[in-house]
Amino acid sequence: MPDLGFDIAHMLAGSLVLVSLMMLYQDRLPALINVFAVHAMLLAGSVAWQAYVQDEPQLYITSAIALGFKGVMIPMALRRIIFRLGIHREIEPVVSTGLTMLAGMALVALAMVVMLRATPEATPLAREDLAFALSVLLLGLLMMVSRRNAVGQVVGFMSLENGLILAATGARGMPLVVEISVAFSILIAFIVIGIFLFRIRERFDTVDVQVLDQFRGERP
Repeated sequence: MPDLGFDIAHMLAGSLVLVSLMMLYQDRLPALINVFAVHAMLLAGSVAWQAYVQDEPQLYITSAIALGFKGVMIPMALRRIIFRLGIHREIEPVVSTGLTMLAGMALVALAMVVMLRATPEATPLAREDLAFALSVLLLGLLMMVSRRNAVGQVVGFMSLENGLILAATGARGMPLVVEISVAFSILIAFIVIGIFLFRIRERFDTVDVQVLDQFRGERP
């Protein structure tokens, strides 16, 4: 059973890294949002499995929050925002998709080397999960800096936060009150971001950050 627990946890956390790379590859917003929903569902499954392996029932609540908020509610809200704002569906990357994918794979390799060398005394399960979590976090950062569309950057921010949750649960969990407060903080941040995007679209008729840079210093 310990081997099975390690293998399933390894598979779920590795799948999160794979889906993070898939998000970097997407060039259309609807597809990106759908892949993010899969990312959140995998996170929920990974946290639920950690709750079972670690015998930590409180992590089931974290799993339910991730599934409900990030796997269902937030993707639905993002689709609604895209529809109401009339945002063009293509995602314009800062650099080519090929270079972005190469950078992503390099970051995954870096995360593995750094985390496995930095945690020699941790259990194999914790070491693997922390390495995968750092990979997800770095890929989320890469998505934020490699996308010109503000909605794509929001998705990158939320996938980064998924990596933080994976790290916290892999390192023998965190207090339930912290998990709930983080979840509601993300929800509030998402609401604020949604309002912000509406205001940007109303004022500048675009959410492309490169185009918005041209308005710096200009008077309305």
